[in-house]
Amino acid sequence: MQLRKVTAASAAVLALALTATACGSSDDEGGDSAGGGKKITIGIKIDQPGIGLKTPDGKFTGFDVDVATYIAKELGYDAKDINFKETKSADRETAIERGDVKFIAASYSINDERLQKVDFAGPYLLAHQDILVRADDDSIKSPADLNSKKLCSVTGSTSAQNVKEKLAPKAQLQEYGGYSECLTGLENKVVDALTTDDSILAGFASQKDFQGKFKLAGFKMSNENYGIGLKKGDADLKKKIDDALTKMVSDGSWDKAVKANFGPANYKNEQAPKIGNIVK
Repeated sequence: MQLRKVTAASAAVLALALTATACGSSDDEGGDSAGGGKKITIGIKIDQPGIGLKTPDGKFTGFDVDVATYIAKELGYDAKDINFKETKSADRETAIERGDVKFIAASYSINDERLQKVDFAGPYLLAHQDILVRADDDSIKSPADLNSKKLCSVTGSTSAQNVKEKLAPKAQLQEYGGYSECLTGLENKVVDALTTDDSILAGFASQKDFQGKFKLAGFKMSNENYGIGLKKGDADLKKKIDDALTKMVSDGSWDKAVKANFGPANYKNEQAPKIGNIVK
């Protein structure tokens, strides 16, 4: 009788251990750079049309999503193995350091401050700070013309401060909670221009409801080298992602993704940057 009890208890412990092991193998948060059927979690933006957007039906679209999906495929993951996770700008380094994501593709500009905490593969896109204006507005021909104009950006934006401090000190800065609010204000002539990265502006302007209503000024007020953020010191993963990005450009997938996500806004993108070429 006692032997039966011990055997039953041992079986229960063994079953519990097997269950725990199975759960662990099917829910791999950071993922495995070698693939092998596991899941991979990738950080993206979910509120930037053309860049990274979660649609009402739960799908993910945008240039960064296309880039991330291509990289994941080269690492050995099918689309169904990808878990896209929202990573807000302020949380990106923490998400990488904690291992919440394997890598991040989220309009993530490479700069010296971030390089202290994480590594970057790429860059895979050279964007520039620009402004978006109404399609019929020809009054803003240079950044200086923003003086006395109502300039919109999101609260805490470094883009708006850059214009205000360096280019047009008399611009009337209007800070809203999100870019969608700025677009509504621009459409209704409450503000005269919206500023952030040109890729983000092109994504918003490419939305079906806004096509033909806005245009990019093409001012190129800064250089923003978008890179793939990953854990510091992971040289193996960095090389694999760099190789994937190089292949994406060479086989035409990069150009196809640019046109699909930014084309309706007549976005005059730079050519795909060479790996490691950081434009200051």
